[in-house]
Amino acid sequence: MIRGSPDDLLDGLVAGEDRAFAALYDRHGAAMFRVAVAILGSPEEAEDAVQDVFISLVRLGTGLRAVRNLKAYLFASVRRAATKRLPTGRPAGLLGADPADPRTGAAPAESAMGARLQRALACLPAEQREIVALHVDAGLTFAACADMLGVSPNTAASRYRYALAKLRDALKE
Repeated sequence: MIRGSPDDLLDGLVAGEDRAFAALYDRHGAAMFRVAVAILGSPEEAEDAVQDVFISLVRLGTGLRAVRNLKAYLFASVRRAATKRLPTGRPAGLLGADPADPRTGAAPAESAMGARLQRALACLPAEQREIVALHVDAGLTFAACADMLGVSPNTAASRYRYALAKLRDALKE
């Protein structure tokens, strides 16, 4: 496994090293999956979206040298791949989804609190659900989320704050 800085990992990806792609998946695959599920509401579609991102990384090859922030690039790519997979006329998100981790098969809704949290997340507006996934699951800053979403950092932070308030209220009930 490639250890070290994101630059070392990026160098391995540019060189087409299999172990670099494996390390990238190990580091970010689960979070990318959770973000895709938050957008799509389907674990199967989310897996396909993550796979689309990795295929595009392989195809980019030396074009990856232009990437300045690999993590932000990955999550912008998974957001774009997931959005392309959204069926027209269907709202995005966790509607009816049970987003099991594809590597472990474990679903976060296995406990009563997990199930309540999934229902509460499903009730959030799509833009709030997306910012929660990008900030919590992807670990992106509000500035990075804002850049990706085309909104101001204050708007991203506000969406997150409103989402947390709604989740808090929903979980109190």
